[in-house]
Amino acid sequence: MQKLISFLALLAIASAASAQLDIGVVDVQADPSKSTAVTIGSPSAELRGLAIAAFNTHGAFRPVASGGAMDISFATTGANQVTVTVTRGSRVSVEGEAAGRTIRSEGASSGSVIFTHTASGTSQRNALFRAADAAVQRIAGTPGWFAGRIVFVSERAGQNMLVTGDLFFGELQSHPVGKQQIIGPRWAPDGSRVIFTSYRTGFPDIYVLDLNTRQLSLFASFKGTNSGGRFSPDGSQVAMVLSGEGNPEVYVGNAQGKQIRRLTRNQSVEASPCWSPDGTRLVFTSDQMGGPQLFVMPAAGGAMTRLATNISRYCAEPDWSSADPKKIAFTAGVGRGYQLAVFDFGTGQSRIVSKAPTDAVEPVWLADGRHVLCTFRAANNRRLYIVDTETGRAATLSPSSFGPAGNASYLPPPR
Repeated sequence: MQKLISFLALLAIASAASAQLDIGVVDVQADPSKSTAVTIGSPSAELRGLAIAAFNTHGAFRPVASGGAMDISFATTGANQVTVTVTRGSRVSVEGEAAGRTIRSEGASSGSVIFTHTASGTSQRNALFRAADAAVQRIAGTPGWFAGRIVFVSERAGQNMLVTGDLFFGELQSHPVGKQQIIGPRWAPDGSRVIFTSYRTGFPDIYVLDLNTRQLSLFASFKGTNSGGRFSPDGSQVAMVLSGEGNPEVYVGNAQGKQIRRLTRNQSVEASPCWSPDGTRLVFTSDQMGGPQLFVMPAAGGAMTRLATNISRYCAEPDWSSADPKKIAFTAGVGRGYQLAVFDFGTGQSRIVSKAPTDAVEPVWLADGRHVLCTFRAANNRRLYIVDTETGRAATLSPSSFGPAGNASYLPPPR
């Protein structure tokens, strides 16, 4: 049991290596030819500010004050409705480039409308993000992710709590679940529940918070340690790590914490199981090789196979992209700290994708298979960032005034 607790705490202990580093904006200069300059407009200063903040986090776009290749305007058109209109700017011809993708519009001329869409949302703010996502899909040809939701761990006034809200720290709602440490909150696919690990009893147990009823229920509390709960893509199963049979192993049960079956059988420590997008495989961390490395195995059981990341002696916290099943993001030890890395099944290669001045940990993919939500961590400071895995540029999400925030999970917007 002590071995597993130490394994779960490795990343937290490592923050000492980055003590006294201030966390700021990591503005990596991107190649302008790989992004589209856009001018954002709206009769509403609030909508315009929200849209600029959103597009500033997306590596395929460069909001500019004027002269953008495309003008993107937002207008309120009903209760919780926003209409987006994309107009060809003055600097592009009928056939132009948008984030590396050719956009064609027969008979179009400078200033002509090439796209319009009205989005409804749960609020005016949510409708704006949904409209912006529609514009991203039309211009860049990739799924939008602005309208997604997050859950993360907040540490305020000496108390740990779960916080839910939109991706840009709006409509936040706190869920106090005790003063004890909280690890790894993860959404149910339908957004109705959050599963997480807590030390409420002094040892790691798995809990589920129902966001509709605000009821907290115990999901797994067996002898030993219980951690790493994660719903399958269809929500019918949960993968987890239990040590009740003597060693921390990967298990899978149903969504009610029943019919639990053991998948791994070895003397190593397993942690952080994550499902493949089709629900047939699991990726997880194991120290079978003497240090944390990534392994994959069938979710129905079978042999575990090491992913040859060949990038670090420390590979942990894997997250499998639902938008691009060839990619797994993970935390890699680099020097005396940690950075984000991506393994690509297509090439069989890994690469470091973050350039944080401190530790970059806890990666989770956003809905396009390009951007990652993560935690930048220094001594006594944790903030949420979005990292563009193609350029390394990082955009701050959590305000410094909010206090420590990390360990986030992302729920894609409904399609």
